Amino acid sequence: MAERILVVDDEPDLRELVRVNLAQAGFAVETAASGREALARLHDAPPDLVVLDLMLPDFSGTEICRQLRADPELAQVAVIMLTAKSDELDRVVGFELGADDYVTKPFSPRELTLRVRAVLRRQRAEPAHGLLTCGTLQLDPARHRCHVAGDEVALTAKEFDLLHGLMRRPGRVLTREQLLEEVWGSDVTVTARTIDTHLKRLREKLGAAGHLVETVRGVGYRFAE
Repeated sequence: MAERILVVDDEPDLRELVRVNLAQAGFAVETAASGREALARLHDAPPDLVVLDLMLPDFSGTEICRQLRADPELAQVAVIMLTAKSDELDRVVGFELGADDYVTKPFSPRELTLRVRAVLRRQRAEPAHGLLTCGTLQLDPARHRCHVAGDEVALTAKEFDLLHGLMRRPGRVLTREQLLEEVWGSDVTVTARTIDTHLKRLREKLGAAGHLVETVRGVGYRFAE
């Protein structure tokens, strides 16, 4: 069955261009011209992925993304932000709200199609038995153990949680704020610099696999695909 895409944009020509190209790529594509229409379609039949314009006439794309991530029934829907803005702040806000990728107008329809495929491929890549593996690095959340090239690596609880959070979403950028909230929760004494310190130590402990934890300048961190 074809994966379902919802394209949300208030520009008719662009909306149709994206729809046609994604349909030709084999996806089942629906469209919405406003935030209100998008939310109605999302609740009626959640798609696999939303191509979401940041600037809409009623709701902003960031607000829609926020509502998606707050709704347990919609939280797993992938989101690619689409916007004319190239400012770093918009990119950071999008990733903080849980966007999976970010495409700036003007863009190549082929590039967008490739981005859609990449995001959906990451979502489908659920590891067997909970094991997370990349090259020589293996993480076993159930047993709370980490190995590199067969040798066990001793990680602190926080280092393990940081690596787990990154590895289970390969290719997705996570901001320092997201990592702080996931790993430290409501502990207000912890700062964003804490993330940098922990990840520096984590990379050192991982040795030859340390390069898999990538820094995204001005945004945060991601685990290599």
